[in-house]
Amino acid sequence: MKHPLVLALAAALATAAPLHAQAQTPPAVTDQTPTAQPNPFFAESPLPLHYPQFDRIADSDFAPAFDLGMARNLEEVEAIANNPAAPTFDNTLVALERAGRILNRAQAVFFNLVSADTNPAREQLRAEYAPKFSAHRDAIMLDSKLFARIKTLYDGLQASALDAQDKRLVEKYHEDFVRAGANLSEADKARLKAMNAELATLGTKFSQNVLAEVNDSAVVVDTRAELAGLPEADITAAAEAAKKRGLDGKYAIALQNTTGQPPETYLHDRALRQRLHQASVARGSRGNGFDNTALVSRIMQLRLQRAKLLGYPDYASFVLADATAKTPQAVNDMLGRLAPAAVANARREAADLQAMIDREQAAKGEPTFALQPWDWAYYSEKVRQAKFAFDESQLKPYLELDRVLQDGVFYAAGQLYGLRFKERTDLPVYHEDVRVFDVFDADGKPLAIFLADMYARPSKRGGAWMNSYVDQSALTGYLPVVANHLNIPKPADGEPTLLTWDEVTTMFHEFGHALHGMFSDVKYPYFSGTSVPRDFVEYPSQVNEMWSDWPSVLANYAKHYQTGEPMPKALLDKVLASSKFNQGFATTEYLGAAMLDQRWHQVAAPAQIPAADRVMAFEAAALAADGIDFAAVPPRYRTPYFSHIMGGYAAGYYAYIWSEVLDADSVEWFKQHGGLTRANGDHFRATLLSRGGSKEAMQLFRDFAGRDPDIKPLLERRGLD
Repeated sequence: MKHPLVLALAAALATAAPLHAQAQTPPAVTDQTPTAQPNPFFAESPLPLHYPQFDRIADSDFAPAFDLGMARNLEEVEAIANNPAAPTFDNTLVALERAGRILNRAQAVFFNLVSADTNPAREQLRAEYAPKFSAHRDAIMLDSKLFARIKTLYDGLQASALDAQDKRLVEKYHEDFVRAGANLSEADKARLKAMNAELATLGTKFSQNVLAEVNDSAVVVDTRAELAGLPEADITAAAEAAKKRGLDGKYAIALQNTTGQPPETYLHDRALRQRLHQASVARGSRGNGFDNTALVSRIMQLRLQRAKLLGYPDYASFVLADATAKTPQAVNDMLGRLAPAAVANARREAADLQAMIDREQAAKGEPTFALQPWDWAYYSEKVRQAKFAFDESQLKPYLELDRVLQDGVFYAAGQLYGLRFKERTDLPVYHEDVRVFDVFDADGKPLAIFLADMYARPSKRGGAWMNSYVDQSALTGYLPVVANHLNIPKPADGEPTLLTWDEVTTMFHEFGHALHGMFSDVKYPYFSGTSVPRDFVEYPSQVNEMWSDWPSVLANYAKHYQTGEPMPKALLDKVLASSKFNQGFATTEYLGAAMLDQRWHQVAAPAQIPAADRVMAFEAAALAADGIDFAAVPPRYRTPYFSHIMGGYAAGYYAYIWSEVLDADSVEWFKQHGGLTRANGDHFRATLLSRGGSKEAMQLFRDFAGRDPDIKPLLERRGLD
């Protein structure tokens, strides 16, 4: 598990072919779960690799564990800070790395459950403890005696005999304490503590509102006829969703976290597509109890005040100083280079869509209409069919979830790294949909435990992510326990789970994060797994996407769910040929969100931050100023439901495209060196995936590729060259 300073910061930011036996579903993890045993967080879990005891954890266990964990952690820190012996690496930094075990265990499970399967009790705890965790972190990071010991080690670093990883730990601790305000006056420390506590509370409320809005904004449809074009499995799922809401005979279309909604691809009813879109973009700014505009305004004010207090001109400068980009100007230069070409591509794509609309309307003898955002997915699918003679519905029968996971994702990991996976049903899970796998290394030794949580549910936040329950480190002797989470709509009982191509690539992407966590081979928890800069962390996961359509991998999993017949080569060739299709749209909607994020966080004057009633106007003006305001392609996320930038991706949403420069270049490296081979996998693992944050991020890339990155492969991939 990560050391307490990292987890406390995460808490403040949290607002990331065996036969299948029938598993016995454990009792739900609720406040009513009987727990005659001692608090399960007070000692190490006795389960393999310290896997959490989900069947013994009740919501009532968290508060006592948090309270005791913080108290013990402060006792440990006080002992380190007041140690009469001169500061050494072992008695200061190694001691800090060992501290906070109870708090680590409780926070790791709690924040993962709040994301994956929340409930009112957990949300109440989250709100109550957000400012407490912030205060706890500040009590450590602003401890002048502790910082004096760290500074002594830092000042003597060049003359020390520490090895490279030890020296880096000293440098990173010193940097973290300075960035947290350790050099401030006592009066300014008090101001900072108050800001941090308020930000923690507001961030939690923002996140809770986003989930509430997703559930509250589901679109209810009265008749089956209105759902014409929607796949039968989706119609059945919508009927089940409506039934759960007490709306028998109707249909409820649940919203996903992004602006665009998947059913817009299929629905023939234009009015219903418009309802879906408008419900999506209105989230968080409807003036109801879940409206986030006032929270956005206040959060941005506080972030700016905090950045200035710490000596930075704006919040983006503060964030990016600790990233590989280093400066807002570097981010602006890159996004500004990509945006004009992306919008130009999107406009060309829009012209094709408008031409199809005009032809169809003329053929029906009806007046045409101008392309709108709710039309894009529907007509782009038609254009794709016309250009490449296939549609998404032809692919789905060949993309059954379990085949994709085991014969695709796991198979590629086996070919590339020699990994073997075995499902187990004896370990408890927090929800019946979760599956658990032992992961064995090429030499047959246990490497990790992997949890797969693939289905959407009302208690789960939107999007897809990887998280860690236990982090590897040589200091603790721990091996990783990591999880992937997707939001695939769950079909009705007895129906297969057939994926879209986007869901397939997302599964490969998230498993790339999981590999980054599972392959970790570092000394200290601080550096474990995905503990790398935000604009580097997406890079390994994006590289793993390349295997989703690698011919030998695709041939192994893309088989018809009923007949087992492989996907026809002609269809496969069309899938590969269409890889650049609609890239103007995809790049423009992403850049809209990334540039909006920067606009919010590069504001340098408090007076320029809008009040609640001007938040949406600020957004519109920002998009226009950056030339990314193409009405038919709204940002992937609008401000009131842009969860990334209210959490760990504040001023960092650009990271996906920044990382994709490295990803696209690395894909070319793999192709030039023979593709899916153990030699290539072992090299990528040894030089980069296993190193965590133990080296400077760009040096890890150079260790892997033997050179600096080249942007050309990204421009070619995105059709921007």
